[in-house]
Order: sequence, then C-alpha cells, then structure tokens
Amino acid sequence: MASDKSLFHNAQDIVPPRLGNKTSISQLVELYGKTAFEARNVHRGANLLKRMIAEKDTLWLGIAGAGIAGGMGGMIISLIQAGFIDVICSTGAQVYHDLHFAFDLPVKAINPGMDDDLLRKHGDTRIYDIGIREIETLEAQDAIIREFVREEYTSLSGRELSSWEFNYSLGLWAGKNSKYPERSFVIQAAKHGIPIFWDSLSNHSIGMNLARLDLDGFPVKISAQLDVLHSAAIPFNCPQTGFVEIGGGGPKNFIQQTGPTLSQILGVTFEGAERGLQISTAVEREGSLSSCTFSEAVTWGKYKSADEDKLVQIWGEYSIILPILAAFVLSECEPREPSRLIQYIPDYTAKLVDQYEP
Repeated sequence: MASDKSLFHNAQDIVPPRLGNKTSISQLVELYGKTAFEARNVHRGANLLKRMIAEKDTLWLGIAGAGIAGGMGGMIISLIQAGFIDVICSTGAQVYHDLHFAFDLPVKAINPGMDDDLLRKHGDTRIYDIGIREIETLEAQDAIIREFVREEYTSLSGRELSSWEFNYSLGLWAGKNSKYPERSFVIQAAKHGIPIFWDSLSNHSIGMNLARLDLDGFPVKISAQLDVLHSAAIPFNCPQTGFVEIGGGGPKNFIQQTGPTLSQILGVTFEGAERGLQISTAVEREGSLSSCTFSEAVTWGKYKSADEDKLVQIWGEYSIILPILAAFVLSECEPREPSRLIQYIPDYTAKLVDQYEP
C-alpha cells in the first residue's frame, strides 16, 4: 500500500452541483467549473475571455466555418456593440453570407438529409442544414457586390487596398443600401471602426466577383502584402493582445502569424500574443492548423508562453459553445468603449516600418 501523500491532495473536491429553476448563465458557467471534461474547459475559457475584456486586451476574433451563414452573426454583433471586439479576421465566404441577412435574401433552416440531386434541380444549394437559393440568394448577392464596386469605384481604384479597407467600404455602403443593416456584423464592424481582414483574397465568392469585375473594366487591386503588414502592426503597437478563434483554419493562421511576421520575417523584437482562446472540433493528430495546440504555437513565437491560465482550447462545435461564452461575458463584463482601430492602422504601420532594418 502506497504511503506517500496523494498528488491530488490540494486539488478541488468534486461535489455534484445542482441546478435551480432560475439558474443564470453566469451560475451555469460556474457549475461547469465544478464538473469535468469539456464543461470544466468551457468554464476556464469563459473566465479567460472575461479577463481579456476586463484587462483591456486588444481582442481579435477569428471566424472560420459556416456559422455566420447559419445566423450566428447576431452574437458577434452583440459582442461588437459591447466593445468586446477590436479586430476581425474572417473567411471571405462568411463576409459574403453575412450580407444575405442585411439585404433580406433567402436563407432557410432545412433538413440536411434531403436529396441533393433533387435540390440541385430546384435551384437550391445547402450548407449542411442551411438552405440557400442559387438565383434569389447567391446570384442576387453577387449582383449586390458588383453594384457596390461600380458605385464606389472612384474610392476603390487607383491604388492597392488591404482587405480591411475593402470590407470597411463595403460595410459602410451596405449600411446605407440594405433593408436590415442591424443584422450584419460586417455593417456593424464598419460602424464601430473595426477592421475585418480576409484570411484569403480569392477563396470565396467576393474574390470570384472581383475577377469578373476585372473583365468588366472595374479592376480592384487588393494586396496580400498590405494585409500582412497592417495586421502585424496592430499587436506591435498595442500593449496587450488576446486572440479568440471560433473554428480554426485560415483565420486562425492569419491572426497568429502576426507574431512570426514581426520576429521571424521583419526581425523586430516581439515575443507573441499574451492570451488565446479557441473553440474547435479539430483534434491534435494530423498536423492541421486547426488542431495545432497553443503550446505548439509558442514554439513559433505566436504566443509568449505556454501558460494554461492564458491559453485555453475548447473542444466543441462553436454553434454550441460561442453562445455560452458570449452570454457569459455580456452578463459579467462592463461594456468597453470601441477602440476604433481603423483610424490608427496607418500610424501603426508607419511605426512598424520605422523599426524595420533591411
């Protein structure tokens, strides 16, 4: 029989918690922390996000997957309006699908078990259980994107743009021309001065429409190099940075590469972001970016240290987890004044360039 004291002797006792008939979201999250598995991890992540907000991290939000097409943009709008988001990196696809709601284009909740051959014959498309019409939604949205470029071409042409500049102009224009501007996170981000970067300039319908506009005589030049510099300039100039990643993939990489851009590529002193939170179903077994642990990312200079109190990865589908985290911080945290980072990006970039020595 072992005689040494248990290594668990200082750990928290598990005492089965009970729910009341009026349990609040804050109480529920605290109850999660008294159980096990991913529930306890959600508790850790919720409280990390609370600290990020309370301690004034410059908060980045990464948006991967198809949650926006499924209506989750409303939760992001709530966080934007509370001042809890400062920078966004989204797939271009979700910027595109977000605008369906503002322009009142058909998006339906459907059964994912439907006959896809039959759907195609009827002009229907789907993203799992999200139904979208090809003509009334997609082609209508395409026409709206092209109309925006034609109407705003004077300000969009004659120079290279970063993706955030394009999205800012798109958000302002859509805010004036859509039926329901309050339904769009792109519009609300523009209204609050929040830059939205794309993780890719071409892998989405907006990029496809820009290709057609080139042929139509309205070329718009968006620069990946400007995106890299502008995004890196933000954490370089901000005192404390927190990354929140819903899903993984391209947005996760774009956000996290700001550290290596500074330290590895530009040779500028930068140790990485202070804190990170990710929600993803990816598992660490095949080397994908989505599944890459924050601890591994520390080795690349993406985060300062592998501190479990500052880096939390929640395994779960984010349509379930994000509403819990968002409701928790909206309940627990005082609203912040919007940082309106868009107005500072030119100055931030100039300061970064001044530090670079060829």
